[in-house]
Amino acid sequence: MMSSGLKRTYASITKEQLDITSVSQWKPMLYAVAFLHSVVQERRKFGPLGWNIPYEFNQADFTATVQFVQNHLDDMEPKRGVSWSTVCYMIGEVQYGGRVTDDFDKILLNTCARVWFREEMFSKSFCFFKGYIIPECRSLQAYHNYIDTLPLSDTPEVFGLHPNADVSYQSKVAKEVLSTILNIQPKDSGTGVGETRESVVYRLANEMLEKLPNDYNPHEVKARVVKYGHLAPMNIFLKQEIDRMQRVISRVRITLKELKLAIEGTIIMNENLRDALDNMYDARVPSVWLRVSWDSSTLGFWFTELLERNAQFNTWIFTARPKVFWMTGFFNPQGFLTAMRQEVTRAHKGWALDSVVLFNEVQKNYKDDVNSAPAEGVYVHGLFLDGAGWDRRNSKLTEQSPKVLFVPLPVIHLYAVNNLTHNIPNNQGKGKEAALYVCPVYKKPCRTDLTFITTVYLRSNQSPDHWTMRGVALLCDIK
Repeated sequence: MMSSGLKRTYASITKEQLDITSVSQWKPMLYAVAFLHSVVQERRKFGPLGWNIPYEFNQADFTATVQFVQNHLDDMEPKRGVSWSTVCYMIGEVQYGGRVTDDFDKILLNTCARVWFREEMFSKSFCFFKGYIIPECRSLQAYHNYIDTLPLSDTPEVFGLHPNADVSYQSKVAKEVLSTILNIQPKDSGTGVGETRESVVYRLANEMLEKLPNDYNPHEVKARVVKYGHLAPMNIFLKQEIDRMQRVISRVRITLKELKLAIEGTIIMNENLRDALDNMYDARVPSVWLRVSWDSSTLGFWFTELLERNAQFNTWIFTARPKVFWMTGFFNPQGFLTAMRQEVTRAHKGWALDSVVLFNEVQKNYKDDVNSAPAEGVYVHGLFLDGAGWDRRNSKLTEQSPKVLFVPLPVIHLYAVNNLTHNIPNNQGKGKEAALYVCPVYKKPCRTDLTFITTVYLRSNQSPDHWTMRGVALLCDIK
């Protein structure tokens, strides 16, 4: 809560510190630093929407920032006023930013500093959010009295987030509780009426073996790749993906067959098979499969994704190159985008791969409405907006609808341009021109460097800073 965070912060401020300087900017800036300190701490509870990595911001960061602000105001020339670029840099890159390791978290912190720490903060009309102003107080008691008037429960909008962020937070807490309950359940075989754990898993293993795709014939795959052009970047990428898919299929088939034999008593139930049995009974993915594949919330989602991934590869290698690619279905989506860049570079005489960058255009139609592949680049589907909605008619970002956490994005055309000859539009927008928000794309809801793929440009009528503070990102998978 903002009120409790500010109370905690102001409890550490003494009367001498509050009155240490007579400069008029001191008290408002002190309160703004205290407000920022509470915001960066409170955003942690919202998971990836708040921070990609939950940093341990503490009192030392606040103390160091306050000391810097005091020194800066002492050295300030009255006619020049506060050097806001210096203040924002020190907060976003040094004092609080020194803890931040993720690039997009650093952008978020710098955005908060830039939006709140500016000359307008000294005007009476300034507010962090409706009802959250910088009070004009002369004593510590007056500040405490004002903080007591703040709401006991804050909307996520106070921290720059959409109200839906609270739904995400509650869902996350509920999942953690249920997961803990599941983990402490007894694992022994039941002796009561009904199916035993072993019989349930045995039946599940049979069902999965029936649906499991056939192995790829390496000679047949190689022949098809040679036919399409074995030196073409996209075909090399396809061969690598099929090799990894085959490893997953083989591992699943071996585990299921051995698990059936172990349940029958033909072979010994080793540690890996016991783990597979426990996880499959709990509808979770066995550890031995996760090591060679991808994360997923449940076994059902994971196995469905295996079948869908395989269907895309099977169609691509034995039928034709897809008109629209499902990027979620790739083990290495960065490799897919690099292969596309290489393909475009080779098609243009004089272009060098080093000077070719990705660009994009969001289409108005979805996968089923696409009749042909683009002349250059690729169409991609299956991306979901997290933290924002999408205005399909105008192809622009918009606010989320209440309780709608993820919004499917229409087909997006990814292509490559030569940054030496192609002017990337100004991301702030001018006049009637829409601003461009540089949106990160991740494989999974967990946003880390390991799941980061690339960035895309999304049009908006609002400032990109608004969406940065909203924590907006594109996800390949929301499960």
